Amino acid sequence: MALPLFRKSLQWQGYDLKMATAVFKANLNKNEQEQLVQRELILKHHFKSKAFYNTHVKDKNATWENLPIITKSDLQQPLHQRLSKGFSTRNVFKGSTSGSSGHPFSFAKDKFCHAMTWAAFDHAYKQHGIDLDHSLEARFYGIPATGTSRFIEQLKDFVGNRHRFPIFNMSDAILKGYLDRFRESKYHYINGYTSSIVLFANYCRAQQVILKDICPTLKACIVTSEMLFKDDRELLESVLGIPVINEYGSSETGLIAMENPDGTMILNTATLFIEVVDEQNQPVVDGTVGRILITDLYNKAHPFIRYEIGDLGSIANKKGVKILEKLQGRTSDIARLPNGKVIPGLTFYYVTKSVISESNNVVEFVIIQKEPLVFEIRYVASTELSFKEKEKVKTAMATYADASIEVIFRKKDRLDRSKNGKLKQFVTEVLG
Repeated sequence: MALPLFRKSLQWQGYDLKMATAVFKANLNKNEQEQLVQRELILKHHFKSKAFYNTHVKDKNATWENLPIITKSDLQQPLHQRLSKGFSTRNVFKGSTSGSSGHPFSFAKDKFCHAMTWAAFDHAYKQHGIDLDHSLEARFYGIPATGTSRFIEQLKDFVGNRHRFPIFNMSDAILKGYLDRFRESKYHYINGYTSSIVLFANYCRAQQVILKDICPTLKACIVTSEMLFKDDRELLESVLGIPVINEYGSSETGLIAMENPDGTMILNTATLFIEVVDEQNQPVVDGTVGRILITDLYNKAHPFIRYEIGDLGSIANKKGVKILEKLQGRTSDIARLPNGKVIPGLTFYYVTKSVISESNNVVEFVIIQKEPLVFEIRYVASTELSFKEKEKVKTAMATYADASIEVIFRKKDRLDRSKNGKLKQFVTEVLG
């Protein structure tokens, strides 16, 4: 029986989860106008509290739509210079981003804001029958190899009632060990990076194993940090034998959206104000894809106001509920071609995936734009793609992008991942 340490550990550290949960639940019943009141309160707080945001905003009387956007590059300065009055690096929760956007930075949250972050996750997970105190998690994430950082992650795993499945080496021998662990333990849910769980599911399929059959306690699989494509969802649900839940968030802002039991991506409007803007930084109509901006309504220690998270997407209103309608990947993952086409990288990736996945031989792949018309596909497979398979990929990419496109194929034993274990499915090395 797991020790119920999750909620207690937060309370012991000064994160008032009980109060945060009460405020979060009350916010679920607030209308849009009431949310705008909270938005105005956090804006006024940061105008009064710190030179960083005062310097960032030249016109203090600007309308919301004309307030400057905070980008990741704006935050490339020491953390203590960005903290609000009354906060120091000693009385806040500190974290850092993965740097997958190319702009890693440290950030801070005051203690109540951090408690609100966990209240949002707690609420969303409970909708799927997951209790963060008692449900045992199989966690497919990276972990530092040595040192204090590794010990801290292991301590978090103990307190958070989770078993780590490191994803930096997912050879067949390692995956066999992972499968054995599911036979031996009563896991309630899987949580981790999409690509790594897909790799594990492919191994299970090769072994003709339905994971739920050997681990009957499993309830759900939560995928995060990477795009979830339709065919990957179908693979996961059929091989794991459990519902797949898509989660969208960031370390600096917490939960942004998560699928409810009906499969709808519900935006977290209880702690965040979320908007989508065009190239002129103006709000777009619902259903239009643009750049996603996040305002943390409760972070008094560090301003995240009209913060550009780095993703493209669209939002909509469904029966009075704000939903994430589309998510198209990172704003930096764009393929720009000499013929004038501007193609979202993950859309490009998906077109190729629809062809390359016809070969059960390919485990995973990434696309790298080396030059404006030169693309390299790095893939992991048991055998090299045949001439016919390569030609089908080339034809699909040429039809979608440009007839004169050149495609290079490189078979790899494994693909490079970020230090946290994320896999970037599309990367461009062409300067915009």
